[in-house]
Amino acid sequence: MAEPLTLQRDVEKAIELLDRLQRSGKVPESKVSALLKVLQSDFFNSVREVYEHVYETVDIGGSPEIRANATAKATVAAFAASEGHAHPRVVELPKTDEGLGFNVMGGREQNSPIYISRIIPGGVADRHGGLKRGDQLLSVDGVNVEGEYHERAVELLKAAKGTVRLVVRYTPKVLEEMEARFEKQRVAKKK
Repeated sequence: MAEPLTLQRDVEKAIELLDRLQRSGKVPESKVSALLKVLQSDFFNSVREVYEHVYETVDIGGSPEIRANATAKATVAAFAASEGHAHPRVVELPKTDEGLGFNVMGGREQNSPIYISRIIPGGVADRHGGLKRGDQLLSVDGVNVEGEYHERAVELLKAAKGTVRLVVRYTPKVLEEMEARFEKQRVAKKK
């Protein structure tokens, strides 16, 4: 596996150079400002985090250029898969004796994505603040759980040790639809 990739330092250097360029007056200020705005945006930071996560977890052989190209394509695919929803983000939680502090629902057997259905008050996820009810769970420690059975995602979460790295995407409307469907099925079973 390659050494960890840290693009944040490169981004900071680019921002510093753009700042200098802006002060020099050699380039229209509006163009430099627009570039600075992009580099400092939450969206750009999310792309960087996902890129670094993919780079560190996907086993791609070949030269550094091949690895970087494949990582870039996988990152673009991850964002394209969001289909207009919030962009994927990486959340790291420490695994403790009390667990991770959240519940999941959904899975292949229910014909739905796996979602964070509850953040346990005072639990690890609640104290960390990185997860939200309505986050769709995309991967656990580099293992894709999209289209997986509920039990498989639970197994991965339980087996995780140390710091657990999750890739999630906030899609609360889909969770609300899924919960309404489950409630409708529950009520129909009672009749």
